[in-house]
Amino acid sequence: MPTQTRIPARASVRGAVSPVVLAVLAIVVALSVAAWFLIVKPYRDATQAVTPVGASAPAAGSEKAAAPIANVESLSVDQLLAEARKAMNEQRLVAPAGNNAFEFYMKVLEKQPGHPVAADALRETFPFGATAAEQTINQRDFPEAQREIDLLAKADPENYTLTILRSKLDAQRKTLDREQQAAVDQQKQQQLVAQNAAAAARQQAADQLAETQRQQAAHEQAARLAAQQQASAAVTAPAAKPVAARPAAAPDSDAISDAVLTKQIRPRYPTAAMRSNQEGWVDVELTVDTQGAVSNVTVVDSQPKHVFDRAALDAVGRWEFKPAMRNGEPMPVTLRRRILFNLGR
Repeated sequence: MPTQTRIPARASVRGAVSPVVLAVLAIVVALSVAAWFLIVKPYRDATQAVTPVGASAPAAGSEKAAAPIANVESLSVDQLLAEARKAMNEQRLVAPAGNNAFEFYMKVLEKQPGHPVAADALRETFPFGATAAEQTINQRDFPEAQREIDLLAKADPENYTLTILRSKLDAQRKTLDREQQAAVDQQKQQQLVAQNAAAAARQQAADQLAETQRQQAAHEQAARLAAQQQASAAVTAPAAKPVAARPAAAPDSDAISDAVLTKQIRPRYPTAAMRSNQEGWVDVELTVDTQGAVSNVTVVDSQPKHVFDRAALDAVGRWEFKPAMRNGEPMPVTLRRRILFNLGR
């Protein structure tokens, strides 16, 4: 073959595409399309709902808006993935129980262990689920927080974040216990202060009443003494005048005799005072009428205060006297007596 004829032939051979190359390219294209539809597209659809890194955490309470699904076991893998994507879009990562993305993805792994879409979604969503669980801890919903931590542990039991969450949950529980105990202690302290204040007020009122009674008794005694002095002056004044018809024995008839105690009732010793070995006395004032009966018994003074008063009043009120006499006629008189209380030691 001439040289000029061979050169164009070689050039045409070098510019042509080999059928082998075309076949390889066709296989590569077919594999790429198949990979797109069988792997890439389903994975992209499943992971589009995952919150991107750096996105804000789900709003508090948004995970608990949906009710649990009753027939989760009857859902197919595709249906579970669809429910998981829906839950991700609604930010229901770990709550509510029975209707959250984590449980749907884990159910997929139960039906098809190692399912790439569910496994990757759980791994990428774990930090956001942990954030949601931490928010539940901060809200002090401890049972729900424990459930969410347990759910995260099923997805990734070796994750160190679980240790942090459990520590925070335990710390919050202890803090709540301390706060509740402090509130109980404060309430008890307030009740004690109120009781002490009420007791002090009652004691003050009792002391004021006793002082008022004492002052009233003193005023009444002073008034009676003044009246007796006026009566004595009125009786004895005429005796100073000379009376011619009066017999020589008349001055003896003006004599006044005191009331004489004829029946004395010993007071009953108060049980509380006897147990505490208390002793003391009570000064009483009483009126003996013309029949010798006792009335208007009052406590003038006592030591200790208010311990033996009632026993003294009860006993003296039952005493009996021979009435005082003036000019041979009985007259009322006011007396004062001291009643002693001792244990006879």
